[in-house]
Amino acid sequence: MKKILALALILLVVLSCAACGSGGEKDLLTEIKEQVFSELCTEPYFAPNEFIDPTKTGDEQYVGMDIEIAKYIADKIGVELRIVPLDFTAVLAGIVDGKYDMAISAIAYSPTRAENMTLSNVYQTSDGYGFMVRAEDADKYNSIEDLKDAVVITQSGSVQESLYNENVKECKEFKLVANMTDGYLAVAENKADVCICSTESAQLYAEANGGLYIPEFRFDIDPNMNGTVVALPPQGSESLLEVVNEAIAELTEQGLIEQWNEEYTAYAAELGIE
Repeated sequence: MKKILALALILLVVLSCAACGSGGEKDLLTEIKEQVFSELCTEPYFAPNEFIDPTKTGDEQYVGMDIEIAKYIADKIGVELRIVPLDFTAVLAGIVDGKYDMAISAIAYSPTRAENMTLSNVYQTSDGYGFMVRAEDADKYNSIEDLKDAVVITQSGSVQESLYNENVKECKEFKLVANMTDGYLAVAENKADVCICSTESAQLYAEANGGLYIPEFRFDIDPNMNGTVVALPPQGSESLLEVVNEAIAELTEQGLIEQWNEEYTAYAAELGIE
């Protein structure tokens, strides 16, 4: 009898713990619907994906292709979108820690990010990663080996930083900045010689400002790393991921992502946004 009671008690404890565990993990989509808004974190200094229109205020000042995608997702859920501007490293950390609902900030797929976050399907592919240099150095930096006497700069926490760590064995000095615009400026102002960058965004900056050049060199990388994704917290995001992927499929089918990319490329150029 005592054995039966003991077994029953153990079973009760196990079931109670299981119930606590199953109820403890939040469903992010349900929470978003209950609070009637979704918090998007983004680093608004990467045109045409996300940038600031200085003629506007509040959340309206944040514009770009990624912002349109975020608005579409929020509308699909039926909630208000609230935008939280952060440095890129804080964007990534905020998602890993579950502080924000989603990050749409020209986030490139990487295996490490896939291990630490919930990542959507790819919604945009890029031209890849390479260098930005001053126009007078157009023939000077065309390979990784050419960097041995260069001051190299890129964005902290980015795929570009990983590419430097994995590929560049020697350079004169390596610097990190909070956003890509600061990296571009450092090259333009002779504070750095080479910025490791997404060549598509860098080309937009170069065309808007002059005196800068994008060499033909491209890093040899996994093709998946040319894909841009939405990042969600690692826990409780399964239902939200389904909605996000549905939104991406709908926007792709309608051609809106490509349309927004073209529109905001022109928009940024008109504003002189880099």
